[in-house]
Amino acid sequence: MKFLIIIKNLILNKWTISISIVLIGFVLFSNILIANYATEKIFSKEQDTPEKPVALLLGTSRYTVRGNTNLYFKYRIEATTSLYKSGKIKHIIVSGDNSLSSYNEPREMRKALIANGIPDSSITLDFAGFRTLDSVVRCKEVFGQDNFIIISQRFHLERALYIAKKFNIHAIGFAAQDPPEKYSFKTNVREYFARTKAIIDLYILNTQPKFLGEKEIINL
Repeated sequence: MKFLIIIKNLILNKWTISISIVLIGFVLFSNILIANYATEKIFSKEQDTPEKPVALLLGTSRYTVRGNTNLYFKYRIEATTSLYKSGKIKHIIVSGDNSLSSYNEPREMRKALIANGIPDSSITLDFAGFRTLDSVVRCKEVFGQDNFIIISQRFHLERALYIAKKFNIHAIGFAAQDPPEKYSFKTNVREYFARTKAIIDLYILNTQPKFLGEKEIINL
């Protein structure tokens, strides 16, 4: 009896190890695949960035849970302002989460952009950007854009651009400044699994935006 128990445990351990190796391999594969695709599509200097009529600014919260200014927010606003004032973009779609009445990423980002001198007429708000996939696909399906600049930090852009490719969207990315390494450690760890989920969404689940609604075509 003890012998059988030992054999059983050995088999279970082998299965556990095998499954763990497969999962780790899939996570690594997903990250390498997404990172490699975006290498030549991300710009960090204005002078090197091609002009596009529209930019998609990916939302994030204005403040951290401790009430401090969120550096991801701050640097994305600065990057967008810089592109607009240099003439690289003419219009900005601000896409983010608005799932709670007390939490509104697009409105907070619009306030910050206007405070930086960008006219309200050059800003369109997308309140249904619940996830990166939603923001990217809605930019095409709702706002009629399939050739635009996505603005966020580099790690986020890599995933956004890969999603864009899957939906036949011709997008490039402009990388906002990264916060210090200690500040962004948890976010970078989460991104590893977000990329894995993105691959599952795109190729296994065929995930679509949570909400589309009526078209709001932006003509420039």
